[in-house]
This record gives sequence, structure tokens and C-alpha cells, in this order.
Amino acid sequence: MATPSLDHWWQPFTNVRAFRDNPRLIARGEGCFVYTPDGREILDITAGLWCANLGHGRREIAEAVQRQLLELDFAPPFQFGAPVTFAFAAKLAEYAPPGLDRIFFTKSGSESVETALKIAYAWQRARGQGTRTRFIARERGYHGVNVGGTSLQGIANNRKGFPVLDNVDFLPDLLDIPANAFSRGLPQNGADKLVALEKIIALRGAENICAVIVEPIVGAGGMVPPPVGYLERLRELCTQHDILLIFDEVVTGFGRTGAAFAATRLGVTPDLMTTAKAINGGAVPMGGVFVRRDIQEAIFAAAPKGGPELFHGNTYAGAPVATAAGLAAFEIYEREGLLTRAAGPIGRYWEDALHSLRDVPQLIDIRNFGLLGAVTLAPDARYPGAAGVPVHNRCWENGLLCRAVGDNLVMSPPLVISEHEIDLFIERLRKSILEVRPG
Repeated sequence: MATPSLDHWWQPFTNVRAFRDNPRLIARGEGCFVYTPDGREILDITAGLWCANLGHGRREIAEAVQRQLLELDFAPPFQFGAPVTFAFAAKLAEYAPPGLDRIFFTKSGSESVETALKIAYAWQRARGQGTRTRFIARERGYHGVNVGGTSLQGIANNRKGFPVLDNVDFLPDLLDIPANAFSRGLPQNGADKLVALEKIIALRGAENICAVIVEPIVGAGGMVPPPVGYLERLRELCTQHDILLIFDEVVTGFGRTGAAFAATRLGVTPDLMTTAKAINGGAVPMGGVFVRRDIQEAIFAAAPKGGPELFHGNTYAGAPVATAAGLAAFEIYEREGLLTRAAGPIGRYWEDALHSLRDVPQLIDIRNFGLLGAVTLAPDARYPGAAGVPVHNRCWENGLLCRAVGDNLVMSPPLVISEHEIDLFIERLRKSILEVRPG
């Protein structure tokens, strides 16, 4: 295929002008690798964008999608439904944290966050708590790009310059390199930062707060695991003050941490949970909100009869093709034990390999949990606040698809990654850092 014009697609979160000068095109993928149009092999250490957990080119999913397209390509989700959609919801419910077995489908993580906010708000009104309209998020958190999610953004560049709601407060950032540098798994220091939540509750009044939303492990903001005891204390405070707790598991869901969800792996159950990305192996755009059963029941009980209990949804919610891909993906997740693989030997191998980079003097931190990882580069005056960008670019030249977030490089390899491929990743990342930042 001839290279098409690069003028017409406005790419998301992309320096388009720079891309046009030096395009990075991906033509196909297989396993843990993607390939350029000229056939160059690139190790994908990001699973696409945290979503291709099964690796690329899964024939079973492609065949399931083809069958579904030929049998039923689309069914309207408003007042109708396809059997395959109900079947996938039932499959997801098998893996849900305790009680969160009601699933509202969306087509992206951004829509999942927006949906969760509306459900939380509707629940508070349904139980006569209409003053509870405020939300609490966290610095460095990423919650999508719709107006609600943008309002919750803890990443400044994703928030400034856009319309936002003014009823949001923020908890402090959890990345504390002086206290927790080179931690393995959950860092030891930082649970005391939740004093900030107690202060917000005292200032705003619990009777005015609807929900707290956090990523159990920060993803796009730099891959930051929570300190020991942090999530447990967060759960306690939300329960104590009758505030809903929402986990944004768009990144951490579906095997990334060594369990179906980080909530399960970390032993803390939220009231609502947003998901997307790897819900069907990243094959077809899809997301979903897991809702505590009694929350749905309360909204249903308070709604007038004869109409929708929640006036919210989207055209492609639970689309048959997306849910068929999901059922096929879960057959693979289950058959190959991928939902728990990151908690086993490969997760430990990943941790040891990542921390083998500690001797690289340009690195001031290394973090990991499950099959997630990040390194932080020392600041570089040539690239203020973005020391990871030139390394990211060199990684591509050296056959590695990595992701830069400011001074950080973040990794989320396909769950099928092998020890040999991890070694290859370490070799190429080390080489790229040293070429950009020698001695």
C-alpha cells in the first residue's frame, strides 16, 4: 500500500507537525511486535495503549468478529438488545469485585468515566441526598477527555484551556521520588497524604460530596502504585462519610496487575469501577462501568415507571461486534491463564529486569507492579519537563515502542510477553537512554 497523505487525519494527543516531518507508521502486528510498512520489527512494550493485553493478531478474535458481523452487525441498545451482549455482561460479572455485577457498557474509557459520574449523581438523588454534587479526584490522575473527565484531570495540560466543572477538589500527587525511589511493588511511604481528604471533607462538608474517583494505580500520569495502606484508608474514609468510591480501572483492568482487576489484587472494593481498553483485547472500541447491585436497585426504585431509569447511553453501547470480541478474548484470557499471569514468575522476572537498569545514572527512579513499569529520567535542561520525549523517539529508531510521559517512560507489555522479549526490551531501552544521554 502506498503511503497515504498525512494531511487529513488530526491525530489525538500528537505533535502533528513533528509527526508529519518524521512519521512513525505501523502496518501490522503479531504477538508482542508491530511492523513498519517497510517490514522493520518493533517490540511493543506498551500493548498498544495499555489495551492489547493478548498481544496483536489474535485469530480467534478476528474470526469471532467476522462471524458476528455476518450474523448481526448492529442492534440498537435503546429498548432492544442482542443475546451476545447479555452473554458478555454475564461473563464480566463472574470476575467482578464483590457486589459490582451490574455492567453499563460504553465504547471508551472517557465514556465510562462520564457514565460513572452520572450514575453516582443519580444514586445520591435517588436516596434523597441531592446536595451531594461535589467530586474529588487526584493530582496526576487521568480520567478521559469528556467534560466531566476533563474536570477531574490531575494532568495540567489535559485540563487547561478547556471548559471544566468547578465542583471538583484534588488529592495530592502520590509520586514521591525522594521518599520512595526504586520501590518494588507498593511503596512504603505516602499513605499519610490522605490527611488531605479529611481536610477537604471538613471544608466542603461530607453532605456535599458525591464521590471520590482515583486510579488504583496511576497510569497515563506516570505509572505510580499507591503506598501501602493508602487504598484501604481511602475506602475507610469514604465509607465513614457515606461518599462513593470510584476506581478508574481503564488501565489496570483485565490482568494488568495479576488479577482481573486491581481492586481484586489489592483487596479494596470500590462502589463503581470504570473499564475499557483490554476489555476485549483492544480489538474493538469498548468500555464498561461496573456498578454495585444495590446502587442500580436504588436508582430503579426511585425512577418513575414507564420510562428509562437513567436517561443516558450511547449508540454503540454493548455493540454486538465488540461483545463478540470480548467473549473471544475471555476464552483466551481463561485458557492461557493471562488474568493472573502478571502475579506469577513472569511478573517477578519483569520486576528484576526493570530494576536491572538501576545502574543507569540518568535514571532517578524505577517503579513496577504486575506487568506495569516506569522509569523517571533526571531532568534535562534541553527538554524541560519532557526528558522522556527524545528517549521515546530513539527507542522507536532502536526497535522499541515505548511511551513518554514528561520525564517518565511508562511500560505495559502484552500479558503474553516472554522472558526473552523482556530481555530484548531492557537491551533496547538501555541503549536508547545512553545514546540520548551519554555518560
